[in-house]
Amino acid sequence: MTFERRDFMRAAAGAITATVTLAGAPALAQDDPLQVALGDIASVESLNLLIAMERAGERGVPMEMTFFNSEDVAVQAVLSGEADIGVGAPYAFIQNSDAPIRMFYRMSTLLFFPVVNSEVYSGWEDLDGQEVTVHSRGSGTEALMRLMEEVHGIEYSNISYVPGSEVRAGAMLQGTINASIVDAANFRLLKEEGGDKFQRLPLEGVNATDEALYANTDVLEARAEDMQVFVEELLRTWQEIEENPEIVGELREQYGLLQDLPEDVAAEAVPYYTEAVENGVYPTDGGEPADVGDDIAFLAAAGQVTGDPAEIDPMDYWSFDLLEAAKASN
Repeated sequence: MTFERRDFMRAAAGAITATVTLAGAPALAQDDPLQVALGDIASVESLNLLIAMERAGERGVPMEMTFFNSEDVAVQAVLSGEADIGVGAPYAFIQNSDAPIRMFYRMSTLLFFPVVNSEVYSGWEDLDGQEVTVHSRGSGTEALMRLMEEVHGIEYSNISYVPGSEVRAGAMLQGTINASIVDAANFRLLKEEGGDKFQRLPLEGVNATDEALYANTDVLEARAEDMQVFVEELLRTWQEIEENPEIVGELREQYGLLQDLPEDVAAEAVPYYTEAVENGVYPTDGGEPADVGDDIAFLAAAGQVTGDPAEIDPMDYWSFDLLEAAKASN
């Protein structure tokens, strides 16, 4: 997906395309390690996933993560068999290619902050006939703003594209734009620098997947037992973080994860997960069929997929067998 990432959390912990073997994973137990492809660099955003992988390793399911330079390359690695599991939400890829890959665990939901200069606008209705600024064409930021046009019965005069949440926040502070959409870090910056001058607009009814885990259907079948262990640990880890975000810092130390992160970035881990939990970024149920319709509606608004959400078959994009089995085993 082309959704803008939270740049302030994206400090590298290793070279792109480097492979990380998790400390808790026994060397080549009964099967080869499950290979996870991440189309990004390692950051504190990856910690919950890395913790779940460590825990799967402790239960006899070795896992490794390989970093690729884009989600497109990662999904090709999964399709070719170079990797077993991918990170992303490849709805468009599946729809356009009919590829035999399916999502099986919803890791996070999309979180952005539509914000206006309150000296100029006070609500969505004020943006009718006005210009708004988003990240890029076809991005999640554009999709959210397009959806709000429909929800509130308004029409923008123009949508401008300015890459970088921090760039858009800076432009708002300078007064060169008055309506945009930013990430959590830059909304916090706007409030710190501008106080009540900047107002967040509500996003009622928006439920869209940011990242999920997916795999080739052959892997889902051939490694079903190992994959179920992994999903059980994902559910466990997500629930523990929901109950106490500070556990992320404790488990990072316990497992020695992302040791190369700069200290100031590592220090953001607990605040990041605390804020994410407060905003419902990490669902604890792993996803359900109803979420697929919401995702299709959202992506259709961004022009990334086509189709009526009410008519799509969730099984064309997802497999819930592992998730249901994992929940039943608890």
